[in-house]
Amino acid sequence: MLVIELAEEVPRAAIQRLHEFLVRSSARFEEKRLGEYDLNIHAESLGIKDTGGVDGRRPVLVSLMGPGIGDEAIFEAEHADEVDQEPLIGFTPTYAVDVIAFCNRPVDHIVTVLLTAAVMDVIGGVVNAELLEDQVPIVAGLPGIVATMTDPWPAAYGSAEFLRAWVQQPGFRLLN
Repeated sequence: MLVIELAEEVPRAAIQRLHEFLVRSSARFEEKRLGEYDLNIHAESLGIKDTGGVDGRRPVLVSLMGPGIGDEAIFEAEHADEVDQEPLIGFTPTYAVDVIAFCNRPVDHIVTVLLTAAVMDVIGGVVNAELLEDQVPIVAGLPGIVATMTDPWPAAYGSAEFLRAWVQQPGFRLLN
């Protein structure tokens, strides 16, 4: 899972562009509510050629949350244990997008990262990626990094450019 932190509400036009992108890129698409999409993304639509011998249609949930959209209680719960993000990323998140893979194969980690980058291309934001401790020095020098932290847990904040650079690193893997 990756979280895109947002400073403000996503305009309806951007949500519509996101919807259109996900429909084009998916084998199965279900809009559960405005801004929440349960889908099977085509790995090849993200430029992934090697799926490790598994079906290239990967199950993912993309969910926009915040005041007036989505489950505000989940947004609040997810951000309750966060450090003060304003000094790290320049704002306190008021909205977020979760990108959640429903499988844990290597291709699912790649799909999650590249799909998150594609979502960020449409709506903006800063990704909040929890890291394994040994990943901190690897990501620290990548382009598009906004900030890293190690306390209370390792994490990196960055742009879509950061995500695309990170996924290219040897041994790349998401934490969860």
